[in-house]
Amino acid sequence: MPQDPYRNRDFIPDFDEIMAETAARSRELAARVDIRADIPYGPSPRERMDIIFPQRPVKGAPLHVFIHGGYWRSGNKEDHWLVAAPVLAAGGIAATITYDLMPGTRLGAIIGQVRAAVRHLAALAPQLGADAARLTVSGHSAGAHLTAYLAATGPQENAPPDLPGLRGLLLVSGLYDLTEIPDSFLKYEAQMTHAEASAWSPLTSRHQEGPRRIVMVSEMDTAPFHRQGRQFTALLASQGLESEFRTEAGLNHLSIVLALGDPLTPAGRCLASLIEG
Repeated sequence: MPQDPYRNRDFIPDFDEIMAETAARSRELAARVDIRADIPYGPSPRERMDIIFPQRPVKGAPLHVFIHGGYWRSGNKEDHWLVAAPVLAAGGIAATITYDLMPGTRLGAIIGQVRAAVRHLAALAPQLGADAARLTVSGHSAGAHLTAYLAATGPQENAPPDLPGLRGLLLVSGLYDLTEIPDSFLKYEAQMTHAEASAWSPLTSRHQEGPRRIVMVSEMDTAPFHRQGRQFTALLASQGLESEFRTEAGLNHLSIVLALGDPLTPAGRCLASLIEG
């Protein structure tokens, strides 16, 4: 039986160890920074965000949001605090958000939650000492897919979403064509329907002008991630939108998050440059 290229665990021998290290590094960062946890942006218990501040905040600081992955059916914000490290190093304020999960919540509703979180955070910016005009967003895996819809309109949406202006998006190891997901190993875990996959695939959506988009994959991501990342970058370029495709050497689908959370790696420097730019 052929391997499922979407089941990342089968391609990463130390899958659980990397997940544990990601959570451990997040706890280490939390021990030395100021975090305001579980700020609600909606009524659901998972409609929450954590805001992470540099040691010496500067008024008008850039504001960055990270959206975790987990194939829309798992994941949490606390295990991804480490991504704040390059943000803080660049003088920014970071936020990690979480959302309800499939199959209990449908994909369109999750996209709506992520959009609501970003709207809420932009409205909070003056209270945080941040500049909402310097707002950027990154996301990993399913989080990259969700991030794309902060500057895109689904083919079945009647109008562009009401969202604050964004300076840039960093899309890390994301999926932009969901049509194979309903028949993948996620068939029973996420229970995504073919109708949802068609309605929420960035490769068939309309993309708004404005934010610079960096599409990043790891060298050891499986073929669909590389193929779709290149297709998505080409689509954005064909629409006259500023885009860049990057491959991070020596990394896999999970270790790229560790690299993203390290200000000294190419991935971490890329995140910092997005915030500073």
